[in-house]
Amino acid sequence: MDGGRPDDSQPGPRAPSGSAGPSRPSGPLTFSPGPRRADDRRIVVLSVVVAALYLVAAAGAAAAVTAGAQAVPSPVWLPLHLALAGGASTAIAGVMPFFVAALSAGRPAPARLRLAAVLMVAAGAALVATHGIDPGLALGLPLSAIGGVVFLGGIAATAASVRRSGRGGLMARRPIVTAGYLLALGNVGVGATLGTLVVAGWTPVLLNLVRVRAAHAWTNLIGFVSLVILSTLLHFLPTVLGTRIVPRRSATVAVLGVALGSPLVVVGDLTRVGAIAGGGAALTLVGIAGLVAEARAVRAARGRWTTDAGWHLLASGGLLAGVGWFAVGAGAASALVLARSVGLVGDDLAWRSQLVAGPLAIGWVVQVLVASWTHLLPSIGPGGPVEHAAQRVVLGRAARPRLVALNLGAVLVSVGWPLDLGPLVAAGAALAAIAVVASASLAWSALGVRARR
Repeated sequence: MDGGRPDDSQPGPRAPSGSAGPSRPSGPLTFSPGPRRADDRRIVVLSVVVAALYLVAAAGAAAAVTAGAQAVPSPVWLPLHLALAGGASTAIAGVMPFFVAALSAGRPAPARLRLAAVLMVAAGAALVATHGIDPGLALGLPLSAIGGVVFLGGIAATAASVRRSGRGGLMARRPIVTAGYLLALGNVGVGATLGTLVVAGWTPVLLNLVRVRAAHAWTNLIGFVSLVILSTLLHFLPTVLGTRIVPRRSATVAVLGVALGSPLVVVGDLTRVGAIAGGGAALTLVGIAGLVAEARAVRAARGRWTTDAGWHLLASGGLLAGVGWFAVGAGAASALVLARSVGLVGDDLAWRSQLVAGPLAIGWVVQVLVASWTHLLPSIGPGGPVEHAAQRVVLGRAARPRLVALNLGAVLVSVGWPLDLGPLVAAGAALAAIAVVASASLAWSALGVRARR
């Protein structure tokens, strides 16, 4: 017997009495090939490379802002937009359908649809960025508004890719993960539409700009990017930490808490009903607790690695540290909404970028992106086992200093920005930028390992 293949030396099933024996097909046997994943992997690698370029651009913009450069109309908004709408969203457009297909061992969505989703999200984010660089770049055209429409088209293509991924799979995929993905795409549809109306200058939106901006930021950063990362970690974190994927109640609590809490906060913001927004914030806190409990359970069951110590350290350490930062940042944001719902703070304090940029943007989103591509590239990148082993060595270089720089940078920004301590913010942004640029450079070097052999 070989891998379950029938042994021809053993007698087959006995034919019924009076029968001429088992019937045989008249033509040659045909076999259905397994799903082709080469194109799927290439699109994921492309999305990761584009996301890394966006993070490098965000690091440069942040360095310029903290150095005192005022050459852009929206100095704070620009690096956040480049990191989140550009980097995180492009990576999501490429990786989300890939994970859905992988969970079910089914066929991926059509490559053209996948590629269109990644390119539209990336291009839309770039066009929207003109809003924070130089309005003169529009040349008489509302480029930022056009970019918002293109971005929404990419999100729609991503949703279609998710729906068409994994069909005919042999494995039972986790429905809570796919549900989290689809709810997150619904959230970003709302958030990106609000942002597009703002950059388009629609008067009803501008008259309520403070609350609209808060709703836009909340639904994009927590209801979309954070929810996608959270849902992905339910299967990705056990994989990185070398343990089994075990369905737990904490996973369901985490996804549903954040997924349902975000739209309630947005509805409460836009309708000025504090009880609705407060209820959404409370649900978000429940979701945060669910994710922390899930991460603790996975960490307790983690495997012990004997090779590639740097590579494992950066991937697993980055993901676990990211969960902690999400609890800090999303918890602070939820506490502010709850405080407003009972009249302790006003609208201008219900969402403060100063309180969440360090924990959520640097400690959570950027760190998890770096940790994720560190783990993924040797698994789906070019080459075979020999090249992948060399890629793991490259990606694991200076793992501890990079982790320290990224997390220390998040700490300094988280403390310095709310207290208006410019030198502290500048130091933190510089440390995070160094870690991001170094990680992106190593990723590029790792992708070139095959070409140098």
